[in-house]
Amino acid sequence: MLAEMSERTESRKQRATRRAGEFPPAPEPLPRPVLDSHTHLDITVSEAGAPPRPPAAEQAGSAGSADDPVAAAIEVAAGVGVDRLVQVGVDVGSSRWSADAADRYPAVLATVALHPNEAPRLADLDEALRQIETLAARDRVRGIGETGMDFFRTGDEGRAAQEESFRAHVAIAKRYGKALVIHDRDAHADVLRVLDDEGAPDTVVLHCFSGDADFARECVRRGYLLSFAGTVTFGSAGALRAAVALTPLDQILVETDAPYLTPMPHRGRPNASYLIPLTVRSLAATTGADLDELCAAISATGDRVFGPW
Repeated sequence: MLAEMSERTESRKQRATRRAGEFPPAPEPLPRPVLDSHTHLDITVSEAGAPPRPPAAEQAGSAGSADDPVAAAIEVAAGVGVDRLVQVGVDVGSSRWSADAADRYPAVLATVALHPNEAPRLADLDEALRQIETLAARDRVRGIGETGMDFFRTGDEGRAAQEESFRAHVAIAKRYGKALVIHDRDAHADVLRVLDDEGAPDTVVLHCFSGDADFARECVRRGYLLSFAGTVTFGSAGALRAAVALTPLDQILVETDAPYLTPMPHRGRPNASYLIPLTVRSLAATTGADLDELCAAISATGDRVFGPW
């Protein structure tokens, strides 16, 4: 299953640094289960391996996980209260891998898409989109994403293809009645412009929300879901925490974007779904919500967005 892993847009030095790191220790479990709404198991396992299983699990010899790094990552996450994962595709190969993983692992659902930085590189964008649409029809594929706009990595010369791809993904999400999972980097106004032009699907998730309070307020007004990653724990993320503070609990999701964006105090080390409790506790502190209440709200929103596992 690891044959078609995808590389994200990242320097070779950054990838080597993360591979050389060790997974952080497991945090205190959450009081009730939540989901990781956006992770890349394929990239995580390929670059960093699987998080170490706790001694009790090793002694119990849980079936299947010892020789299967994906199963091991799922097991370690479940041990701290992260019992459901959404595996996200970024190109045709990783989207196919994601759909197959969702069929194989009961704790996993999938999304499929061409990442906005992939679209300008493709020799045949239309053919790639046709393959994404074929995968979108599968039952355990519950979202179309990550798609969107990225003006940080893609320059002016690639933005037309990026926007064309985004518009096509919006249409696919609407045809299949599935959540649209958006990657938005330095492109807030243009993301909203395209959604307004095309008409947004019923369910829109702003993955790894990166806007300020004003942008969050606009997204909340439109009924979009804001998914917060480990970045919300960074000391420099005051504007992001201001966005969290005004977001209703029933419009909040939490994610890792693993192996990226590891929450504090482990920034720079490999990320994985079992570290979600660090981000959830940060969200609880920022919103003032009771931790149990917040976990219940995130879990219910995950089921509403992605359906039953």
